[in-house]
Amino acid sequence: MKSFSKLIFVSFLAVITLNANGQNLKDRLNKAVNNAAKTVGNAVGNKGNNQQQGQQQNTEKDQQVQQPEAQPEVKEASTPKQEEPGFQAYSKYDFIAGEKVIFYEDFSQDAVGDFPALWNTNGSAEIATTNLFPGKWMKFTGDGAVWTDQLLKLPENYTIEFDIIPISSEGKNMDGYTFRLMESINAKAVDHGAVPGKAGFSLSVPYYGSASYRTYINTEEGRELALSGQRDEEAIKQKLNKKYHIAIWVQKARVRLYLEENKLFDLPKAFNVTGGVKMDRIRFESGALMVTNIRIAVGAPDMRSKLITEGKLVTYGIYFDVNKDAVKPESYGTLKEIAAVLNENPSVRVKIIGHTDADGDDAANLELSKKRAVSVKNELARTFAIDAARIETDGAGETKPVAPNDSPVNKALNRRVEFVKL
Repeated sequence: MKSFSKLIFVSFLAVITLNANGQNLKDRLNKAVNNAAKTVGNAVGNKGNNQQQGQQQNTEKDQQVQQPEAQPEVKEASTPKQEEPGFQAYSKYDFIAGEKVIFYEDFSQDAVGDFPALWNTNGSAEIATTNLFPGKWMKFTGDGAVWTDQLLKLPENYTIEFDIIPISSEGKNMDGYTFRLMESINAKAVDHGAVPGKAGFSLSVPYYGSASYRTYINTEEGRELALSGQRDEEAIKQKLNKKYHIAIWVQKARVRLYLEENKLFDLPKAFNVTGGVKMDRIRFESGALMVTNIRIAVGAPDMRSKLITEGKLVTYGIYFDVNKDAVKPESYGTLKEIAAVLNENPSVRVKIIGHTDADGDDAANLELSKKRAVSVKNELARTFAIDAARIETDGAGETKPVAPNDSPVNKALNRRVEFVKL
């Protein structure tokens, strides 16, 4: 009732003010009183409704509290999807992927729940999916290891890339993990010990997310040359259920490791021994993780020679998400080198041609390849100031494969971007 009295008083004052301008006092007063009554009535009704809704919500909350809280699997996690960092964040990213893909694993040929066909383990792992990110992933938990079954034939120069999600084996905090590049002793079994095999490079991420590395060579000469280090900045700590792109660039004795746009470690003489070392296996161990898009490629591309002298440059270092045409930020290093070639040769015009593998609809792949070529052109113009008038675009979809579309490796070879000198 106090609220009603206040509204009547305020309305009366308003009417007096209006009457001073020639308004009809009686009509205005009646109208103001009616409106005030309606306002109070609505307020009282809303208050009752809000109280009823609040009681209902409290009842539902009490019911939820009484239920035991289940520990969800990673694929049921509700962590919001993270956004890709923009190109400007990668302005210091100098990683360039190898030219020829020799190993590619996205687990597309494995069934969910199965152990992946190209791997081996002394523990357990399975193919899984997650609502956080698309595709199939190898999910590994435990104190054991999972490694590439066949030995890899790696030359002096190569790159390794993969996407990883640190997870928890108990649904609470992340367990951490270790990635290892190594020269094995046992071709068909695990190499045991803290420094397994003949030599190795390891990246370790404990439960609190920082990164450390270790190099070792199990020879009399190499034992004096072991290296180790750590990065503990908060900005580069890995977190539970987040996706990260890791890239490793090996050039003879030099090893560089990147996490997203950050170069974590650059070791000019990681394996500086007589005769060097010959890595032949990668493995994941001691923790809990999901991993996919494992790509190993050899040979640093000579972009200047390929484009200017030979008239055609094929690159596998420009990345896209599945069925998407937006250029991913980790393409920065490759695009920067291509832009440098174009800037050094200002009279050169090029055509960018996108290519896809044969998965999916033919017409959709053709359209996707055209859109990807346009995206590459736009990024060169926007980020690297290349005159767009110098660039034409086209797409061939799946119509011009360079390998049969019968394996993840061959499909990766068919997914490419070509630059043709005009």
